[in-house]
Amino acid sequence: MRKPPVKDWMLIFLFKGYLSSILDKLVTKKGYISYPVKLFKLFDISFIFDYLLYPIACVYYNQVTKSSNLLTIFMKSLYFSIPMTLVEHFFETRTSLIKFKKGWSSFTSFYTITITFLISRTFIAIIRKSPNTPVPRNK
Repeated sequence: MRKPPVKDWMLIFLFKGYLSSILDKLVTKKGYISYPVKLFKLFDISFIFDYLLYPIACVYYNQVTKSSNLLTIFMKSLYFSIPMTLVEHFFETRTSLIKFKKGWSSFTSFYTITITFLISRTFIAIIRKSPNTPVPRNK
């Protein structure tokens, strides 16, 4: 994360952690996903995934796509979301860390992961395009 601009990468990290935790909370509350083994009993979400692994992957994704065109941005989102989906599928089928319910599947995880990568990329693109003028002070 030492590649400039660090403030963009920190903003993406925080945005992605916030977005994924909200979406994960909604999905678990509706009963589509459950986490039988929890790091913290207080949280119903996958704490390590939502606040560490997923945001870090998103920062790397945004670093890789910083100067890419739309087609390349989409293709590179697949490079990140396919392995993440395969690992999640492995955890769902071979361990008791995550359980899918009510029709949720690995394919559902795949397209939601891809969409959230694209949302974060759109978010930072909008931030970069916004004018970089200071806010005037009230007198």
